[in-house]
Amino acid sequence: MPAASAIVCALVVLVAILAPWITPHDPTAVDPLNAYAPFSGDHPLGTDDLGRDLLSRLMAGARTSLAGPLIVVLAAGTAGTALAVTAAWFRGWFDAAVSRLLDILFAFPGLVLAITVAAIFGAGFTAPVVALSLAFVPMIARVMRAAALRERNLPYIEALRVQGFSGWHICLRHLLPNLAPLLVVQAAIGFGYAMIDLASISFLGLGLQPPAADWGLMIANGQPSILAGFPQQSIEAAVAVVITVVAFTVVAERLAERFGGGVR
Repeated sequence: MPAASAIVCALVVLVAILAPWITPHDPTAVDPLNAYAPFSGDHPLGTDDLGRDLLSRLMAGARTSLAGPLIVVLAAGTAGTALAVTAAWFRGWFDAAVSRLLDILFAFPGLVLAITVAAIFGAGFTAPVVALSLAFVPMIARVMRAAALRERNLPYIEALRVQGFSGWHICLRHLLPNLAPLLVVQAAIGFGYAMIDLASISFLGLGLQPPAADWGLMIANGQPSILAGFPQQSIEAAVAVVITVVAFTVVAERLAERFGGGVR
């Protein structure tokens, strides 16, 4: 199962990268005369209500569906780890202040915050991604802070301080590398949650707008067609989201088992 999940993740990432060159049709090209075309050699997954090739739209949608969560985990991981390591190193009042800040951020549900920000600043790609990045910071920072505190109390840190190395040197050259495996695990776990949240935002109409190809948007756009007896767009996009999220989650759990959920 972990091997199969890793293969799925690799294939989805590869398709997202190569989508502009390997899609069989233009994902935004409208062909009303070919609306709701059945599965065929020319359209392996059929077409939507506007005659757009669904396979091409799924492949193109992989780019935005993966790019958003990737930006969220990179931004949240960087900010959360920086706060966690700094708080664990200085401790005292600074650690207490960071802890209170994380508690405040943690009080806001990420999806609700992203929906609110998108409603205020307008639908699109940037606003939900920025809001989710802020919402994911405390989720990563709390775990990383606990690990950084444990790591800071190990004998080798004190030995480095006795040798005269600065705090910046110890954190950047020794502390962070030992925390890296845990950060990778947290990022992999957060990736799946971020993908679901961003797909939900697109489904509600607050993410990317038509004619953009995005899995969450495709699920929403396919809803009216379900009653007409053509559910393939919504089903195919939903299956793509579920398979990708499950694959990344399985890989994250495998990483957590390998690294023991912690550092060193």
